[in-house]
Amino acid sequence: MKLPKVGWVKLCQHRPLPENSIIKTVTISKTPSGKYYISMLVEYENQILPVIPKTFLDLDFAMHSLYVASDEDEAKYPDFLRKAEKRLAKAQRKLSQKQKESHNREKQRLRVAILHEKVANQRRDFLHKKARYLADRYDVIGIEDISVKAMAKRKKGGKFSFGKSVADNGWNMFTNMLEYKLAWQGKKLIKIDKWYPSSQLCHVCGYQNHETKDLSVREWDCPKCGSHHNRDKNAAINIREEARRISA
Repeated sequence: MKLPKVGWVKLCQHRPLPENSIIKTVTISKTPSGKYYISMLVEYENQILPVIPKTFLDLDFAMHSLYVASDEDEAKYPDFLRKAEKRLAKAQRKLSQKQKESHNREKQRLRVAILHEKVANQRRDFLHKKARYLADRYDVIGIEDISVKAMAKRKKGGKFSFGKSVADNGWNMFTNMLEYKLAWQGKKLIKIDKWYPSSQLCHVCGYQNHETKDLSVREWDCPKCGSHHNRDKNAAINIREEARRISA
């Protein structure tokens, strides 16, 4: 690629550009580990026909497994950040002990940046593969429109501080990937209002159990029909049916 004021630069191209595409802008970025990336914005004609929905799925946000699905197994998120915590802490301690603006400090800073970059790349690769798998199998996917930023904040009294778990699984990144991968195939991602009582409703008879507002209640029996529910699985089924109703 030929860049202004730089000349010809060798690059490892991620994928070929679409046929008859026009390059509109080129953005060059540098990571903290010293790697350079070129992002190209191209314009091309692409007619996507909407798909008549036949298969539906819901994903309910889960802190440690990324999601609980109505008709799939849990994602089993590998907790990349948690697994790298000891190495990161050790590298950060060494960095804090180095003299500022010294050559050794710069080398240690680079080691820390590479560790963080590895975790980010592992997370991104896992999320891309999960999003592609689901987008290929289902026509409509429903998710709860939750505020991940609000969940990450520490509540009064130190309760429900989920900051590290929320930051690790990358739910917002995952839903963004899922949305555009579905859109490319003429499919839909439907976001259900966060006030919809998905965890409180019995998916069998529709009874609303207000006791499940307590997050510590992970399983419950419906007083009306006697059905036994897993909190997350029951919520996933309710959101799936709500997505089916909205898309009708």
